Amino acid sequence: MHHSSVHGNTFTYPLLFKSCANLLSIPHGTMLHGHVFRLGFQADTFVQTSLVDMYSKCSVIESARKVFDEMPERSVVSWNSLISAYCHESMMEKALSLIKEMLVLGFKPSSSTFVSILSGYSSNLNSFEFLWQGMSMHCFVIKLGLVCFEVSLDNSLMGMYAQFGQMDEARKVFDFMDEKTIVSWTTIMGGYVKVGSSVEAVKLFNEMQHQNIGLDFIVFVNLVSGCIQLREQLLASSVHSLVLKCGCHEEDSIKNLLLTMYARCGNLTSARIIFDLIVRKSVLSWTSMIAGYAHSRRPKEALDLFRRMVMTEIKPNRATLATVLSACADLGSLCIGEEIEQYAFENGFETDLQVQTSLVHMYSKCGNINKAREVFERVENKDLTLWSSMINSYGIHGMGNEAISLFEKMTTAERIKPDAIVYTSLLFACSHSGLIEDGLKYFKSMQTDFGITPTKEHYTCLVDLLARVGQLDLALDTIEAMPTDVQAEALSPLLSACRIHGNIELGELVAAKLLDVSPKSSSSYVGVANLYNSVGKWKEANTMRNMIDGKGMVKECGWSQVQ
Repeated sequence: MHHSSVHGNTFTYPLLFKSCANLLSIPHGTMLHGHVFRLGFQADTFVQTSLVDMYSKCSVIESARKVFDEMPERSVVSWNSLISAYCHESMMEKALSLIKEMLVLGFKPSSSTFVSILSGYSSNLNSFEFLWQGMSMHCFVIKLGLVCFEVSLDNSLMGMYAQFGQMDEARKVFDFMDEKTIVSWTTIMGGYVKVGSSVEAVKLFNEMQHQNIGLDFIVFVNLVSGCIQLREQLLASSVHSLVLKCGCHEEDSIKNLLLTMYARCGNLTSARIIFDLIVRKSVLSWTSMIAGYAHSRRPKEALDLFRRMVMTEIKPNRATLATVLSACADLGSLCIGEEIEQYAFENGFETDLQVQTSLVHMYSKCGNINKAREVFERVENKDLTLWSSMINSYGIHGMGNEAISLFEKMTTAERIKPDAIVYTSLLFACSHSGLIEDGLKYFKSMQTDFGITPTKEHYTCLVDLLARVGQLDLALDTIEAMPTDVQAEALSPLLSACRIHGNIELGELVAAKLLDVSPKSSSSYVGVANLYNSVGKWKEANTMRNMIDGKGMVKECGWSQVQ
């Protein structure tokens, strides 16, 4: 067209600029910009707006702003193009400044204006300041009367709240929507899954089914992700059937999710079938299957699969290596662990914190605390997880004083603020070394010095500490002061301590409390049976064991192996 000396018009150039934007072709865009300039289209709002949009989508913000500033007349679309560009580049202050300027000049923002702004807030999750600004923008939207009339705007509002984990606010937007699209449903479902409220996501899915709303790929991604959290075998199988019925099972991403879902539910047979069906296995496919074996206490299969993986073109990532190191720890295989450490070093993971933390755990579980300390010391920039792992390692080996010393170094010399997990490791170390005064001191300090609310793990460690040194009555008093929902976890170690210390009278009292708060746990009945066995009350012990069968419970088996 150009070689034929036929010039474009006000309709031709916007189409060409749109093509350049889609192709992200700046050279062609700037060439066309030159043609537009020579042909005198500088005053044409339609052409200039498309030029702003082209530069914006190609992330050449300076050029977009220059064209915008030189426009003799602007439309709302012109403003929206530049605002969208600023939001896409996370330049939220400039985007807000542009909206203020827009209002001063008498332009009324459209739904597209706010969609861009809200999307910008959603992609800046590192600051809750953006959440407050987003809420202010929500108020402005209501003032302009745009809510409930623009589906895309409502979806963006809901998406922003969901991204920040504010699901109550997101649900209010969803419930007030006059019209809901499939995007509306997937956004609210995805939000619930993200914050761990997968039960709500499943309820929404059931509601979709009742309303005969069509299902798409994203719906199943959210639904399967929810099943991964819930770990319910029956639900997982039902969801898999729906995936097959709707024909989404051929997507590798869905296969990987289904694989993870079955692995998390403990159904390794189904997980392995799906794994074998994946033609183009990714690192995620391999890692999910390896993790399934490792977490189900089948470390040998996990390591066998890892050996197969390293023989393929797929390279393990840090999650893969952390998982197989965990399998080595469970297997008690020091020699295989050393081989994996060598592999990690040869493949560039010598400074990776996740891998180094897993090495500390592996060496500790395999009995080599000196090697665990060596790995810990060589890491220059230690994170909280690594400190916690080393403190826990000292605890496993009964080195309570070393654990305390390391904790003090972390909090005092390194000025690292501990979290609940670190305190669990520290209290565990105090318990296993019989350091009752230190344990009580740190249990108190976690609340007074760092504002950490004790969890069932902390209470259990505290009770175990008191029970180990024979303070059984104090341990029971401590349990009775706990929240009811955590008492069962703490009563079990106290029951064992009563048996060990020969305090049968208190043991029977603890047993009664344990069966009262945890009537469906087979381990509770086994613990009580062991107590009766220890003093020759065979009839009572048999009664407890018969109750396990009578209630349809399965005895939980222990598992250990050292190579």
